[in-house]
Amino acid sequence: MESETPSGDAPVTDLLPLASMSQQPYVSELLSFTLDRLQKEPELLRVDAERIRRQMQEEAVGNYRSFILAADALLAIREEVSSIDKHLKSMIAEIPKLTSGCTEFSESAEQILEKRKMNQTLLANHSTLLDLLEIPQLMDTCVRNGNYDEALDLEAFVCKLSTMHPKLPVIQALAVEVHQTTQSLLSQLLQKLKSNIQLPECLRIIGYLRRIGVFSEYEMRLQFLRCREAWLTGILEDLDQRNAYEYLKGMVNCHRMHLFDVVNQYRAIFADDTSGSEENYDGGLLFSWATHQITSHLKTLKFMLPKISEGGSLSNILDQCMYCAMGLGWVGLDFRGLLPPLFEEAVLNLFSKNMATAVENFQLVLDSHRWVPLPAVGFPANSFGDESNEDVTPPSSLMEHPPLAVFVNGVSAAMNELRPCAPIRLKHLLAQELVKGLQAVSDSLLRYNTTRMLRENESQLFLSLCRAFIEVAYPHCATCFSRCYTGGASLVTDAKNLFDGIGRLLANSRSREIPRQGNSLERKVSENGNLPVVEDGEAAKVEEPERNGVDDKEEQSDNNPQTAEKNGEA
Repeated sequence: MESETPSGDAPVTDLLPLASMSQQPYVSELLSFTLDRLQKEPELLRVDAERIRRQMQEEAVGNYRSFILAADALLAIREEVSSIDKHLKSMIAEIPKLTSGCTEFSESAEQILEKRKMNQTLLANHSTLLDLLEIPQLMDTCVRNGNYDEALDLEAFVCKLSTMHPKLPVIQALAVEVHQTTQSLLSQLLQKLKSNIQLPECLRIIGYLRRIGVFSEYEMRLQFLRCREAWLTGILEDLDQRNAYEYLKGMVNCHRMHLFDVVNQYRAIFADDTSGSEENYDGGLLFSWATHQITSHLKTLKFMLPKISEGGSLSNILDQCMYCAMGLGWVGLDFRGLLPPLFEEAVLNLFSKNMATAVENFQLVLDSHRWVPLPAVGFPANSFGDESNEDVTPPSSLMEHPPLAVFVNGVSAAMNELRPCAPIRLKHLLAQELVKGLQAVSDSLLRYNTTRMLRENESQLFLSLCRAFIEVAYPHCATCFSRCYTGGASLVTDAKNLFDGIGRLLANSRSREIPRQGNSLERKVSENGNLPVVEDGEAAKVEEPERNGVDDKEEQSDNNPQTAEKNGEA
């Protein structure tokens, strides 16, 4: 047994594989017992078990309350453990949500941290950012106060920032606001070009426009001319167009002074460089603009000149236009050669209108004239045919014939309006207009003789009026025309054959007169030998020899070069 003991001591776990770790000491002790001891061991174990059982009973009886409490506690613990298990399961189910919440919190925390960092950076650069954000307002203030250099410096600075930071929204928004202010600056500069400014100011404004860089060189030239034209147009619009003379005088003065200045300003600012880039060459832009201005000037003259009803005013306008064209000739805009046709047309229209008015007034007075003899008026000492005198006074004998006096007054008024501005080229046309008016009077007299039934005394007065027209009014009109045009009387007298109808009427009236001897009525002749005196409501008949004597006397007096004064007006 003892020899087997060592071999039995070897691996206890191999001999008793069922023995737990707590039982190994007891098993080791059993292996060391003798056989007798081993035989007694069960009894000992039974006795120990009985003893332990009794002790347990005693303990249970003595501590039953503790056991009951322990049992209750165990039950409560089991319930709590079950509850804990349930809560653990619910917590396990909520853990993914908690994880996602933590992730979101972490992300939001990072964003907040970034914003915090940005806010800290913003706070650190607050003054610089404030200066940048105030640039548009500062630039607008500079523009309003006329500090264009500072405004353009700010604009260049913002453009540089925009180029360096194209992806920063603040910088881009700043650039947009500055661009709007730049447009306001551009509008203000162009508005200044539309005002009355001199060359130094024009140079400054064009320099600013070049710094802005909105226009090309050609566009800048075109814009300059447009603005200056708008300024000229504004000056002309301020003139009163109801008074044609004052309007034309103001327009001519405006073009004479300001158009000359604009051309010189353009040439001083934009030096034409035909040898370099085509961008600097205006291609005749100034010439086209100046031609447009001159054309507009001439169109206005053509439209307004017919509204002027005084020859003196036409003469003054012509003198001013010639002076204006001569002044503009220093810059190559001499348009004096284009003026004569316009003024010739205006003079012709004015003279035709005055002659038509004279004929119309003659017709009105003739239609309403009462054929009664008027007191005779003596002839003046000088003759109306004396061309050596500058003044031409209508013959006083015309006062005996109101229709003719009205007509001659109208012709004199027309001549007075013609004399200050009498174009040489219109000499023949104006002579034709005068002859046309005289012919209209002749036709009116013939028509009156045909359509009216006159008594014998009225017929004698009518024939005397016709004779005065041929022998007095007609030569007087020719003499008046000769005062406007040297040698112009021949152009009028050469058309005397147009009045053959009046001559035939007078010749027929003489041939129908029958001398009456022994007439009971007393004949009374006026001092100038023109008209008989009416007695008892009838005109005294004039015998043929006496009538012829009176006619001869009138012709002699008419041909006498000392019968009219020359004054130019009736």
